[in-house]
Amino acid sequence: MGEPESAANGAEDGDDDALYVLTAALLTPAQFPTVLGDDYPAACAALGLEPYAEGYGLVLGQDGGGARWTVIVDDVSLVAVAIASWDCGMEYDLSPDERSVVSALPGWPLAVATAAPGVPAPHDPEPEEGDPAPLAPPDRGSWGPAHRRLGADMVALQWAEWRAQMGGDADSDAAAAAGSTEAPEPTDGEGAGTTDPYDGVRRALDELSGYLQEAPPVGRVRSSFAGGEARMLRADGPGWSLVARTDDMAFVLLDDEPNEVLPVTRGPKLPALLEALDAMAVRPS
Repeated sequence: MGEPESAANGAEDGDDDALYVLTAALLTPAQFPTVLGDDYPAACAALGLEPYAEGYGLVLGQDGGGARWTVIVDDVSLVAVAIASWDCGMEYDLSPDERSVVSALPGWPLAVATAAPGVPAPHDPEPEEGDPAPLAPPDRGSWGPAHRRLGADMVALQWAEWRAQMGGDADSDAAAAAGSTEAPEPTDGEGAGTTDPYDGVRRALDELSGYLQEAPPVGRVRSSFAGGEARMLRADGPGWSLVARTDDMAFVLLDDEPNEVLPVTRGPKLPALLEALDAMAVRPS
């Protein structure tokens, strides 16, 4: 998700009905805010949307009164171009055509650090009868499925950046990235005791293997570029999230282990599992 150069894209001063665009995100089978769900259909359901294959764009901003709004559009290409431009440090006036608007929901499902200039501070709009509850990011003071998925996203992001700078032996470097956890490092989910947390790791790996036999909902396994011929995998299931490189090791996060990142070192089974998952994963177009 990128940040625009100007917070007031697509709005005119004093226009209470205009949207001061702050940021945007894609909601597609291969790329969606994982805070919304374990897979694409679940993420769509969280916003009351049908899981169309073409996907949606999410535009987050404030109206002239400062109220938070999430505008959902079907012009995915427009939103993708805007995000790519912002990520490159370029200005882009994201002004979706009204005909592309699918719905407008109060609140923001994601944490947004910026605010529009010249309007009141961000706040939820006054509810009217029949309005849905405002969207809101998960409470930072707790731990749950949304936090677990966001944590896995952060591991993938930090891992990709760190690996690009460090190089060296894949197994030893990746193992060092998991230094915050005190748990032993199993190979392929084996070699640990019979109690938590690695019961959860083994369960996650077993369920991932099951995905190869019976396809899960679209978006449960996603693949993105990781440098060279390697791919970065993100996968989720009930109570667990996984991030891995196809040429390296894996990390698992569990609902039952708050704030823990559990490493799974490369062994005889993991490489084949990761390659098979990559072959079935959805990829950004």
